[in-house]
Amino acid sequence: MLKCCVCLFVVLSGLSALAQTSGGPRHGKAVVCYVATWAAYRKGAGQFEIKNLNPTLCTHLVYSFAGLDPNLNSIKSLDVWMDFQRNTGAVNDIIALKDRYPHLKVTIAIGGWNEGSPKYSNMAASRETRKQFIDSVLAFLNKHKFDGLDLDWEYPAKRGGADKDRENYVLLVKELKEAFMEKGYILTAAFGAGKSTMDVSYDLPQLSHHLDLIHIMCYDYHGTWDGTVGANAPLRGVTDDDELNVEYTIKYMLDHGVKPHKMVLGLPIYGRTFVLKNPNITYIEFGRTKVESAGFNGPYTGENGFMGYNEICMELKNNGSSWQRLWHEQTSTPYLRNGEKVLSYDNGRSIAAKVKMAVDYNLGGFMVWSIDTDDFKGNCDGELDAYQDFYDRYKALSHDPVLNEALKTLNLRDNGLLSHTAYTIADGKLHLRIPGPMLSNYPLMQSINQAAILAMEEKKIIDEMEKIARGNEIAHKDEPDSANTVNAGLLAGVLVLCCVVF
Repeated sequence: MLKCCVCLFVVLSGLSALAQTSGGPRHGKAVVCYVATWAAYRKGAGQFEIKNLNPTLCTHLVYSFAGLDPNLNSIKSLDVWMDFQRNTGAVNDIIALKDRYPHLKVTIAIGGWNEGSPKYSNMAASRETRKQFIDSVLAFLNKHKFDGLDLDWEYPAKRGGADKDRENYVLLVKELKEAFMEKGYILTAAFGAGKSTMDVSYDLPQLSHHLDLIHIMCYDYHGTWDGTVGANAPLRGVTDDDELNVEYTIKYMLDHGVKPHKMVLGLPIYGRTFVLKNPNITYIEFGRTKVESAGFNGPYTGENGFMGYNEICMELKNNGSSWQRLWHEQTSTPYLRNGEKVLSYDNGRSIAAKVKMAVDYNLGGFMVWSIDTDDFKGNCDGELDAYQDFYDRYKALSHDPVLNEALKTLNLRDNGLLSHTAYTIADGKLHLRIPGPMLSNYPLMQSINQAAILAMEEKKIIDEMEKIARGNEIAHKDEPDSANTVNAGLLAGVLVLCCVVF
């Protein structure tokens, strides 16, 4: 077989056709964007308004958060002035986007960390109180023209909830879904990603059956609460038995009855900050290097131990020479160090690695918490290595002789650089176009959509190559061994000769 010849074309492009069209992401996966409405109260460059949204980057917008009135068991606004009175009201502003972007679905999330668990536990405890809640939700969605509800109860049977929450949560979801069917409302939920939470809080097969999408909060695996430096959203664990990582969560949910097409992988648009107990330590070890009980905060969000990506990239832009840029290979996590300060976060490269994993497991899409901490104003410099891992895998593919066979059966476009796909065939050779550095706003959101296209097309090629390799292996096994065939022929000749002599 002739050796396969593969050429690489790297075309620098900012907001190219690889990302999305004006109608939204074109890779076919869900892209769920949570919008933290309190971001409008942030100061300076961190202030985020509905007008700052770029709806072409998302398929779903989740307005966060509404709350629960424990006396009436009804949904309520947590900030009436922001939601309905300030200017035209943020609710009206986000709903109005559907007129200009008809691909969008806009839902409202109820709950969140600050809402706690007990009042949701009480509401879900009986059919009567659940009905009160469901009736209020139907009226609220209808009045404000939302497309559905996102349940963000953190968490059933935990944080002061009751043992029966796990069972009652299924009943709540089932009854909500039945009530939503007539109107066609969407019903989704945000799930905690830790094994202890999944075991205690969720009947995964039942919830997967009734929910339209499950938003897996694959972040906050580690922080200052551990007492050591750690990755906020590690792709894989630091040891083989480490359960706190994205891949473990995905496998666990799939193994426990969650349908992959309903799983939406949560991606953090922020990082976790640490202050070392020993500032003179030379090497940082995830899970081992001791830290103080409190981290440091950013200028916009002001939350201890937390920095939005927009704050991180501006810190690097303004004080880049002070920070050492590092990469933790095992967890696929970028991290920074400046003396006693350490910051683990996600950039374009680590986000692309998570998107690749979601595609490999055939998940339904991606979710971000939250879009308002991306570099939505485009203040930062573009990243140079966001798709380095795709490039490395491509180089490895180019030396595989099976690729030449796969190119004959794959239906790749043969129009070279004019194609809107990442992988194309031109002059009988495979070309890959890697997006260039992000030079405009929303670099992490762009990375998600571009990486999704790259990963889906790469998977198609690899799947075809594996299919051919398996076929070649089976065919090789079915072929008679040449030496045995010759020996069998000689033996047959000897027997014939013996018969003639006798």
